[in-house]
Amino acid sequence: MAYLISKSDKIIKGEITLNGSKSISNRALILRALSGQDFSIKRISTSKDTITLERLLAEFTSQKEGEEVELNTGHAGTTFRFLTGYLAAQKGTQILTGSDRMKQRPIGILVKALRNLGADIQYLENEGYPPLQIGERKKDFFNNTLTISANTSSQYISSLLMLAPTLPNGLELTLDGKIVSIPYIQMTLKLMEKFGVLHNWDGNKISIAPQKYEGKDFIVEADWSAASYHFSLAILADKVDLQLNGLFEKSTQGDAAMVKIAEQFGISSTFNENGIHLKKSGNESTKMFEYDFLECPDIAQTLAVICGGLGTTGLFTGLDTLSIKETDRIAALQNELQKVQVFFSKLPPKFSKKSDKTFYMTEGKAVVDNPTFKTYEDHRMAMAFAPLALLGKIKIEKPMVVVKSYPGFYKDLERLDFLIE
Repeated sequence: MAYLISKSDKIIKGEITLNGSKSISNRALILRALSGQDFSIKRISTSKDTITLERLLAEFTSQKEGEEVELNTGHAGTTFRFLTGYLAAQKGTQILTGSDRMKQRPIGILVKALRNLGADIQYLENEGYPPLQIGERKKDFFNNTLTISANTSSQYISSLLMLAPTLPNGLELTLDGKIVSIPYIQMTLKLMEKFGVLHNWDGNKISIAPQKYEGKDFIVEADWSAASYHFSLAILADKVDLQLNGLFEKSTQGDAAMVKIAEQFGISSTFNENGIHLKKSGNESTKMFEYDFLECPDIAQTLAVICGGLGTTGLFTGLDTLSIKETDRIAALQNELQKVQVFFSKLPPKFSKKSDKTFYMTEGKAVVDNPTFKTYEDHRMAMAFAPLALLGKIKIEKPMVVVKSYPGFYKDLERLDFLIE
């Protein structure tokens, strides 16, 4: 199945109430489970990932004592990683598995760390990859010091941090090397603080003493990753009068960087009591865009398409984790941008000598002549490319991959007068 998406003009006008943040919702669910208390989580994400995590936690807690349960996360990487940490400290033995793609996504760094804390985890197929058999942790071994590579997935680190206060001796976690995805680590720690758990972050060491989570009702902020696609629409449009509800000015999400980024492309953002209002600032859009996405990799695809749509030369770095997401997002971007005569190229090593970074460049201005974009089972590919419908008719293959994080995406496009066929 494919959707044909079009729009009769280049005007973006309307009001959208965004879905709750998947990242915040998933953390809140794990923290509630670790607290052992039942409290409400309002405006929780309706994404497939969050629904899956909530369902699996319910399945686990409802099992009979001594019963082994198989929990299948599907494509949900965050759900798999957070459950790995959570289940490692629970009673009984569980099987944690996922889709074929999930079985190709590494989990070895997190498993090794949890084993060092006394967890009983075995690989059932390939070493270092799902599925896992997770048994009860050892009663006589509670190591509380760990060192983990600082450039590993922030989801591994977050999984360990959320578990830390429930361990008998807490945890001293040393991040070895240059820390990546700092906003996601900060998000985790700030949410833990909301539920009564304190930490000390000194240099590359995060220390968390044994503590109890305090259950309290919680409201989830809207998803800035989802907002990025509406910023893209605003940037590519000729006229803009757009209200996005549910976003916080003081956000824990790294993707809130979209506000400052959009300024470079002529978009003015004003926060109000309901969220944020977007309009054209009157300033000329940048001709050369350069950005390090290390702290907000989930909006890199959005910006690559924006640059292609405008014909802006883009210089991208900090894309280290994009190849191990739902798909190889770098290869996917290269393949699909070429369909509109835009090139996304890795620059030769000589450009990286001084900074030790890998650079990618977007070149060319999109020529939209009814292209069909593949989605690669990746929700962000579908949503990143959809704004190109402002430039001409486009087709999105397997469009419903968006349910992973933003189930109402196409309905929101229709609210902005896009035609979805």
